[in-house]
Amino acid sequence: MAIPEHVEFVIIGAGIHGLSTSWRLAQKLIDKGEEVDGRIVVLDKSGIASGASGIACGVVRNNYFQPAMRRLMAHSVDVWESDPEGLSYHPVGYMQISCEAMREDVRTIFEQQQEIGYESVFIEGENASTNYMRGMFEDWQAKNITSVLHEKRGGYSNNTKAMYGLSAKVEKLGVRIISGIEVKGFVTDSTSNAVSTVVTDKGDITCEQIVIGAGPWVRDFWSMLDLPKQITVKDLDGEIHKNVDMWRYWQLEEGVLTVPPEALLTDDGKMPPVIHVDTDAPLYSDVDGSVITEEMWGIYYKPDWHFGGVQGGASPYKVNTPVDEVAIDPYGPSSPEFVSSQEFAHMWVSALAHCHKRFEGTMPKYHREPSGGIGCFTPDSFPVFDKFNENVFIIADSNHGWKMLGVGHLVADEVMGENQELLEPFRFSRFEKGELHPVSNSPYPWS
Repeated sequence: MAIPEHVEFVIIGAGIHGLSTSWRLAQKLIDKGEEVDGRIVVLDKSGIASGASGIACGVVRNNYFQPAMRRLMAHSVDVWESDPEGLSYHPVGYMQISCEAMREDVRTIFEQQQEIGYESVFIEGENASTNYMRGMFEDWQAKNITSVLHEKRGGYSNNTKAMYGLSAKVEKLGVRIISGIEVKGFVTDSTSNAVSTVVTDKGDITCEQIVIGAGPWVRDFWSMLDLPKQITVKDLDGEIHKNVDMWRYWQLEEGVLTVPPEALLTDDGKMPPVIHVDTDAPLYSDVDGSVITEEMWGIYYKPDWHFGGVQGGASPYKVNTPVDEVAIDPYGPSSPEFVSSQEFAHMWVSALAHCHKRFEGTMPKYHREPSGGIGCFTPDSFPVFDKFNENVFIIADSNHGWKMLGVGHLVADEVMGENQELLEPFRFSRFEKGELHPVSNSPYPWS
């Protein structure tokens, strides 16, 4: 099939952001009574869901300490809920189960969820928290838990089914998705800084607007646009930090316990919420009783029929390789370097046993296939959504991507000339201005 010589909108990346953006763009054009065919093209060097969206565990939640993130997530949950069947979305809810060090932070999240009308309940106190959890799971036994935030909305989606559901939506609207085409560079207009041409290995495409939603490959597109590899960051205390790497990589640790997914149903046989536990109780090996850690640790998990068991993950760890030398390809389970370790498996299964008696002795059932991947993070670990070179909009999700289905809709509105208030806290200028997002006591870099 011939590559178009010119299109109005070029979207790079057939993952969650690229397809969400093209969905909204196409619908906006249709609503205006305009034709879509031949105006929007999505380019991907591999194929639909071949990057981070293809290995995502699919969690959808609002649980963030940062007000701007909560508002953005509430918008995204609305989009997930707009077509649960077509997006393979399961609105089972989400639980943040925490130790005393996080109690005040989580209470703040709950209070602000009430202000924005996001339905949740908050349980405080060790006995009350234990009783609440044992009302769902008779064998609940996690230690040092003093609060439970139960979000009634949110849940998870089956990533592959969701992505193909999205691709079907956009193609039905007239968007063309081209797989197996690699973007090699950009040509700027001779009279401005705007990009006039997208250079690919299959030929050049002239265009008017570009949206880049490339997940962990954002580093490479940033370089193609000659944007700064190091920046100045003003922190929340007003201290100036110069020559900070714009990008850094973290290894994402996820896996599957190959027990029947039904093993994690609630006592009354219902689907449980997605469960996230953060505690400072010592974690002991479920294999030999040795101490794994006495520091705060966290895991998340859910029953998942798509993955064939109980699926989830734990805190990521920094990739120490210099950022320009990190090999993103081959990505995910195909990587010879960036897959979940046996140390992760030992920790995660032991943590499951710490939380539920039913998982004691299940280490032999941990799957042995490669899993996990790497995420590309900004200096403060929160997204950048902004326009560069006059007509290039970059969606740099800092690994918050899957749950952010609504971001592409907002970006499409901005590309069509409608400024979006929900995106304002995520502009690139916040680093120099010192308008960073507040951080919590969570062991995760993105909470």
